[in-house]
Amino acid sequence: MKYLSFIIIALSIASCKNEPEAKSLSADEIINKSIEVSGGEKFERSAIDFDFRGKIYTSTREKGKFTLSRTSIEADSIFIIDHLNNEGYSRQIGKMKTNGLKTIVVEDSMAVKYIASVNSVHYFSTLPYGLNDKAVNKSLLNEERIKNKDYYKIKVTFNEEGGGEDYEDVFVYWIDKELFKLDYLAYSYNEDDGVGMRFREVYNERYVNGLRFVDYNNYKAENTKIKLTELGKAFEANQLKLLSKIELENVKVDLIND
Repeated sequence: MKYLSFIIIALSIASCKNEPEAKSLSADEIINKSIEVSGGEKFERSAIDFDFRGKIYTSTREKGKFTLSRTSIEADSIFIIDHLNNEGYSRQIGKMKTNGLKTIVVEDSMAVKYIASVNSVHYFSTLPYGLNDKAVNKSLLNEERIKNKDYYKIKVTFNEEGGGEDYEDVFVYWIDKELFKLDYLAYSYNEDDGVGMRFREVYNERYVNGLRFVDYNNYKAENTKIKLTELGKAFEANQLKLLSKIELENVKVDLIND
């Protein structure tokens, strides 16, 4: 019996050795899977609009061309519309009902700020789409466990060329190892009004015409010595303070050439 047991153990070890090791995924592969479960190629042929903090945001993407816009309605029904597309930026002001919209000249210093503001809202609204842009650099960090779930952890930086005004910002994304959905993100920023970090927790997931949209709880670390990459652990330990909620309202999606 002892001899038989030894044979069984030996065969089990040999069997385990013959099994192929689980393939480790690269940061690119993880992001690709996350984009796929969030809507995939549908993002590339979509018309999206939503409301955010009293402003209307619209975007269209088709065959490599894109248009991002933000519409603000001021007193006396004055519309301010910021447009951003493959060709650049423009701003229109006027009354929509009387066809009184006029394109105005915007100083470069202000145009850069408007572009960053418009692009930022659209960027966060469609994550993880956009993380395969040419200016994006991705690196895989150590895996992490948050709220009893295992996550891939990916650091993202940007090239100066094509990375926008905030190319020095650094992001960290936590992607569910089982479902490949983005559940948390953190980022550092360096702007005129200050330097800091934020941590966001996804909630209110919904799919609209096949595209995934989420809202966020927006946190900050009161302990400024906490590193950006450690904000997930700080969140798990209840060391972050809730600042605000990032909520998209009235989300609509039309798929182009569907």
